[in-house]
Amino acid sequence: MLRLLAVALIACASVAAHAQLRTVPADAKRGTMRHLQDMIVQIDRTKARLAPGAQIRDIHNRLVLPTAVAQPTVVKYQVDALGQVARVWILTAEEAAASAPSPVVKPAPMPLPAMPAAGKTN
Repeated sequence: MLRLLAVALIACASVAAHAQLRTVPADAKRGTMRHLQDMIVQIDRTKARLAPGAQIRDIHNRLVLPTAVAQPTVVKYQVDALGQVARVWILTAEEAAASAPSPVVKPAPMPLPAMPAAGKTN
């Protein structure tokens, strides 16, 4: 009986750990990242240095090395006080679609008022 209870507790704990959702901070910026060399990445056409101890998390929330990042990939990231990339989350297709910037809708130009013909008065 005790053994059965232990197995049930372990099963519940593993299900809870597997169902753990990752949270990406709301202030994380969205960008497209690719690894260039060593500790240098490119985010949205701008080169940036990874901070010492930078964490890059894949879609399963596992830590990955910068060289393991697919080229290019949609991410959310945070920078430290020195402007170095400190934390990166590789986005799933659903997360990327949900955080995609909405298209900018330009308002239609307003028509110019009609000008009276020259020489005519009301």
